[in-house]
Amino acid sequence: MTETTITLYTRNRCPLCDKAKAILQELKEEFNFRIEEIDIESSDELTESYGLMIPVIHIDGEEVGFGFVDKFDISNRLQEKKPIL
Repeated sequence: MTETTITLYTRNRCPLCDKAKAILQELKEEFNFRIEEIDIESSDELTESYGLMIPVIHIDGEEVGFGFVDKFDISNRLQEKKPIL
């Protein structure tokens, strides 16, 4: 089984991005996943796609949230991916 990857699209000086990072760090205590952080300012294409939406969160490539990130919603999404023992 492969490890879940959460991609956080962000940029510098973004208070909502900082809150999203904090939420993901809290969720790491309960779930096993890897965080990949991508600065949208590194690419014109990313800036055009996500400039007004950040932070944007993808779980294994699927967009699951943006803007005000909801911890409960992300937790539910991760719960769906958690293997049943």
